[in-house]
Amino acid sequence: MRLDHFLPFMKKSKFGAIRRALQRLGPTWLSSPVRRVVQAVCLCTFLVLFFYVCWPYTARPDTSTSDWPSHYTDELTRKEKIAAEFFLIIDPLVSFSTAIASRSWVWSLTSAAIILAACLLIPRGFCGYLCPLGTVIDLFDWSVGKRITRFRVPDDGWWVHIKYYVLLAILIAAACGVLISGVFAAIPVITRGLLFTLAPLQTGLLREWHLVPPVSIGHVVSLALFATVLGLGFLKPRFWCRYVCPSGAVFSLGNLFRVTERKVESSCIHCNKCVEICPFDAIKLDFTTRTTDCTMCQSCGGVCPTQAIKFVDRWELVQLKAPDDPPTHETALGRRGFLSAAVGVAAGVTGGLSVAGVTKVWGADLDNPNAWRPIRPPGSVPEAEFLQMCIRCGECFKACPNDVLHPLSFQQGLEGLWTPRVNADWAGCESSCNACTQVCPTGAIRAIPLEEKRVCRIGLAEINLQTCLPHAGKEACQLCVDECHNAGYHAIEFARVHTEVDASGNPVEDSGFVAPVILADKCVGCGLCQTRCYGINVADKHLLTDSAVTIFAGTGKEDRIMSGSYVALREEERARNAPQQAPDAANENYLPDFLK
Repeated sequence: MRLDHFLPFMKKSKFGAIRRALQRLGPTWLSSPVRRVVQAVCLCTFLVLFFYVCWPYTARPDTSTSDWPSHYTDELTRKEKIAAEFFLIIDPLVSFSTAIASRSWVWSLTSAAIILAACLLIPRGFCGYLCPLGTVIDLFDWSVGKRITRFRVPDDGWWVHIKYYVLLAILIAAACGVLISGVFAAIPVITRGLLFTLAPLQTGLLREWHLVPPVSIGHVVSLALFATVLGLGFLKPRFWCRYVCPSGAVFSLGNLFRVTERKVESSCIHCNKCVEICPFDAIKLDFTTRTTDCTMCQSCGGVCPTQAIKFVDRWELVQLKAPDDPPTHETALGRRGFLSAAVGVAAGVTGGLSVAGVTKVWGADLDNPNAWRPIRPPGSVPEAEFLQMCIRCGECFKACPNDVLHPLSFQQGLEGLWTPRVNADWAGCESSCNACTQVCPTGAIRAIPLEEKRVCRIGLAEINLQTCLPHAGKEACQLCVDECHNAGYHAIEFARVHTEVDASGNPVEDSGFVAPVILADKCVGCGLCQTRCYGINVADKHLLTDSAVTIFAGTGKEDRIMSGSYVALREEERARNAPQQAPDAANENYLPDFLK
């Protein structure tokens, strides 16, 4: 079985024009054009999924019908020829670490298993062909990194196996119930990096600049991390991919079970061209292969003047060159030897335990009933499990219309960093959208249909009687009532307050104010009322310093379940609260417009 058939094909003289064009693009385009084309297609696909499929503003409401709107959901379904979270679910570290941290089955484990099985045939092919972060790093190295060489480091150093120790630390932390893989896993790194760099530009240029969410310390931390990933290219091209990336370490370990590999025949003339062009430092000084590092990119085969390099099954032993010629001085444990491995393993274990301990100490304080709780997206699992399952990839932020979801900074310590919360001062949760539930790669936000999402309670609105304009007797206001009515929930009704009485003690007709009252059994915590009050009374008219109606989360105020139906929850709640009502009457009184 040979997998290098395209290399001789490209060497034929009749393809000279193609070869000259590829030469202008760069030596790796000439030596491994198939890999470069696949890389370009995958990067373009990733960008389309992120900037087009997850861009909600191509949706337009259907004004020809009075039915409950579903345009955001319908538009996402129309555009998702490939799942928006496709690249996240094929990064195996995402699903493996999440499953370990949450002690539960994660649906994307199936996709991870498939990509690992495929990489038995093309070892570490994800890194060499599919990973969009690797392609972005290549572009950075080509455009910027190669121009600054003063920081270059040698091939042989203590850093060459860092990725395995980072992976060990991630798995140790996950075993302790702390998920940190989103900080280092390849696809969360690039999705979050693009979310905080190019996504605001997209919003500003295609919509309005005032709609760009504000920058927080969490944004700064993420941008610094993304810059570090790219900046490592000043040390050596693809330094992150070669030595640091824990997602790559998963595939490197998978290479131990490979069925194909790179081999060198005895016709090798020791020209060193393969070593110079290898992007993953996968070729030893004797020109044989470090099999755990090789990605089958075949760049080396494309530059070999004697065609001594072949990509065949690992049991092919015909006409191979003698190993250790010239001598490599490498031990069976690798270039750094047993002591380096022992120190690295100890550092990985210590690092994982330390990060888990610090995160738990400076964490969400879930045992404290008075601790602050963020409003999570609809469909979110219980908070403890949510923090163990949210990979902090940022996909839900990108798909959310009006940027309802904002990333946490350190309000919940390290444990909540970059996790999504509903910022109702900024915007309310659209009743026609369930995008966040559809793009979550780990199930931290459950995939639920729109009918379920509309009755899923994410919080409960509360009115501040001291600041609400009619309750305080200052002036009439019905902004929150109108907004809730227009949304179809009818969870706020009027009650007359500050009524005057005549000399006989009878109320004076039309005196006082009609003031809003929350109907807890109908409120789902969408935050539209808070958005309206903040936008008009706080930001525009400056009548208040904070919204007079606010959404709160916590026990009894939100639905946080691992499985089951939110519609069923509402029906059970209705049955408990109105046992004496006839079923039809109770249903009519309780359900929002779209379920009547």
